[in-house]
Amino acid sequence: MKTTLFVLSFLAMTVMTSAQQYKTFYDFTATSIDGRMFDLSTLKGKKVLVVNVASRCGNTPQYARLEELFKKYREKNFVVIGFPANNFGGQEPGTNEEIKEFCTSEYHVTFPMMAKISVKGKDIDPLYSWLTSKELNGVLDAPVKWNFQKFMINEQGQVVDFATPGTKPFDEKIITWIEKN
Repeated sequence: MKTTLFVLSFLAMTVMTSAQQYKTFYDFTATSIDGRMFDLSTLKGKKVLVVNVASRCGNTPQYARLEELFKKYREKNFVVIGFPANNFGGQEPGTNEEIKEFCTSEYHVTFPMMAKISVKGKDIDPLYSWLTSKELNGVLDAPVKWNFQKFMINEQGQVVDFATPGTKPFDEKIITWIEKN
């Protein structure tokens, strides 16, 4: 009898645990700024810094430091991904082509840039719904407050933390996370 109860308890816990499985970063796709599908699962095993960006923001100079960060750590399985968004003060009004031209000519961006999306509101992109909702990611609630909010994704595709828009790319919080094994 005890064995039967134990087995039933174990099975019930297994069912409950599997029902609580959360998606990972790798379950999503995005469209690159060039219009191609970008399967985020191609980044398995890397730490990823996801940043909503804008070309006409007081934080726009962060592009330069994000590029430096990417170049410094890319050989250590790290990548920055930019997601242009026009959700705050109309600070990213351009087309994908205009955004790409701006990023490459003004800031020499070589890290992956995605097509413009919405990072909040009724038309929020599914990736950003996941990033910002503990109910979906299982870790934290972090609604996007402004341009250049940064989400830290670990090598298993789980969101582990975020940094506010004013947090500089070389902030100790971000560097410590990247360098942590």
